[in-house]
Amino acid sequence: MSAIDIRNLDVWFGHGADRSDAVRDVSFQVADGESFGLVGESGSGKSTILRAIAGLVPTWSGQMTVAGEALGARRSKAFYRKVQMVFQDPYASLHPRQTVDRVLSEAMALHGVQDIDTRIGRLLDDVGLGPGFRFRYPHQLSGGQRQRVAIARALACDPAIVLLDEPTSALDVSVQAEILNLLTDLRQEHKLTYVMVSHDLGVVGHLCERIGVMQEGRFVEVLAVDDMRRQKAREPYTRHLLESSINSIR
Repeated sequence: MSAIDIRNLDVWFGHGADRSDAVRDVSFQVADGESFGLVGESGSGKSTILRAIAGLVPTWSGQMTVAGEALGARRSKAFYRKVQMVFQDPYASLHPRQTVDRVLSEAMALHGVQDIDTRIGRLLDDVGLGPGFRFRYPHQLSGGQRQRVAIARALACDPAIVLLDEPTSALDVSVQAEILNLLTDLRQEHKLTYVMVSHDLGVVGHLCERIGVMQEGRFVEVLAVDDMRRQKAREPYTRHLLESSINSIR
């Protein structure tokens, strides 16, 4: 059984003459425990797919089955416990006036998680932050530390699927590798399924087994990361992406 099964997905914004089609007739599957990447140029529809899955974009058609739930206009409470999202900018996604403790405790209380105090300590250890970070505010943290908190929040309700929207692009290059290694370790430890959006093929090659290449809202092709590294793409657009990123994926 697939963790994610997307069939003929269309996503649009606006109506009538103002309608803009962001995603058109996209289909793909992600197996349990797999890490699947979505790549392409800015505006190709990558992040829109994640937001449609998460329920942040209501204007879509097609079929989406995620974590065993056939999705409709609304998501169930169980869905939000099984599926969580990490956003690109950790500072924007954290409340500036809430401590790390409050961010994590509210996320767990919302989903009825028990023994919150003990679990916060475990989460901070899991993401490489000690107890000294528990009562800090976002402005007291570095970019990498804030993203670790955002990842801890996503894991607070013990999800099965994590949607990653360019989780390292707002970070310094020196910190990006640390976060990618952390995500790799967490995936193994918690048996997570990832869908990751990135414009950086080097980042996707580090974390994913397969990638879906997007152009102008459509899938161009799906290929294994090993084939990506060997430049065994079928489509000219994919070969163009590989050639322009050759230094970053070696």
